[in-house]
Amino acid sequence: MDIALETEASARSVSVEILINFDKNNVLDYSTADQLDSRGRAEVREYVQNILRRRTYLDFLIDEFSNVKIKEMKPSLKNILRLGIYDMVFMDSTPDYAAINESVELAKLKLGSRTGDLTNAILRNLQRDIDNLPKPSYEDRTKLVATTFSHPEWLVERWTKRFGEREAFKLMQANNKRPVYYVRANNLRTKTENFKLRMTKHDIDFTESDWLPGYFQVDSVAPFISKGWLDKGFCQVQDIAAGFAPFLLDPQPGEEIYDLCAAPGTKSILMADRMNAEGSILAVDISSERLDKLASSALTYHAENIRVRRADVTELELDEADGVLLDAPCTGTGVLSKRADLRWRRDEEGLKNAVEQQARLLDSAAKMVKKGGRLVYSTCSLEEEENMDQIMNFLDRHENFELQTVEGYVPEEVMVDGGFGYQTFPHKHNCDGHFGVLLKRTS
Repeated sequence: MDIALETEASARSVSVEILINFDKNNVLDYSTADQLDSRGRAEVREYVQNILRRRTYLDFLIDEFSNVKIKEMKPSLKNILRLGIYDMVFMDSTPDYAAINESVELAKLKLGSRTGDLTNAILRNLQRDIDNLPKPSYEDRTKLVATTFSHPEWLVERWTKRFGEREAFKLMQANNKRPVYYVRANNLRTKTENFKLRMTKHDIDFTESDWLPGYFQVDSVAPFISKGWLDKGFCQVQDIAAGFAPFLLDPQPGEEIYDLCAAPGTKSILMADRMNAEGSILAVDISSERLDKLASSALTYHAENIRVRRADVTELELDEADGVLLDAPCTGTGVLSKRADLRWRRDEEGLKNAVEQQARLLDSAAKMVKKGGRLVYSTCSLEEEENMDQIMNFLDRHENFELQTVEGYVPEEVMVDGGFGYQTFPHKHNCDGHFGVLLKRTS
């Protein structure tokens, strides 16, 4: 076996282990991929995310071509078959024989020769009909859509009711595509124009965004990793929609800014850039491990005005600040393309819990804003309960805050509610789904 095939085989094996762990423990942990080289780690992430994007449809195909139903299969066999079928159906670069052989060998290694024979039979059955695969045909419309687009039924029901089927289909299709990536030039370490010249010199294709300064859409972040530009702080990977909230807060040099629920810190670093690292940013998070990474990133990016503090925001007492950013924990339904695992880890109970936590965080954040100061609330959710409904309830509780227009801070095409908020959608705006508002403390 040559080196490329051996790496690919290892990436397959590690991917299966990660997917098995996800099925058993509902946790997505890539640490087992650390043994691989950078190419292998990238392949693992591609495999895992793409299989999770299509999991329900892959399971449908397994049931169609297997005498043993998937609900009776061990997690190991399920995920070996999912990976093999994904390779055969969606990966033009992988010959069917290679996908079958690797899957059979994995099954034999993990589960024995009889399971290897079963794997071979199922994949050979599918191969014979590869040009005419069956389509889901359930009478239950929600189950049909959920299987076709590999989204949980509760989310299908919500989105079809809110957006209509046609729009919901477009959204789910966008979630199943390879995500769009953006990098942002960090002006604390370089200049945007110099960064553009650097990308051009190294033959990196990019499209400069006309929405926010310094953002570039790219096909892959791999070149930026391999060239060490992230490690040197020249740029950071950040979806452009994630940049709207810091721009909306509009932190000025010399101001006191609080970034609540701040880790991993990309918004803190962007705000430091906007402030020329003058003034103060206090980045607060409950996770000490994530704060350690944030502190390290701040040094890398020369964001020297960032301080970190481990705390539960709802128990924190601070002096009042000029501006407070609360990028709240949420269901993440706007980032299901980059985080395909979230669609299988969220449910209606989780949505309810998220809404309750966000309300508590907002009430705490409000106490930290000085009179005349600004509070920005943002999420990476598409759900109304987490977004404008949450803000309307907040305003009912806090008469000393007023919604401000976002006009002039974000593009007109993403503004909602008469210009008093923004909401992006993956299928409409070619970026992640984010929501945000600007609030001013009036008394």
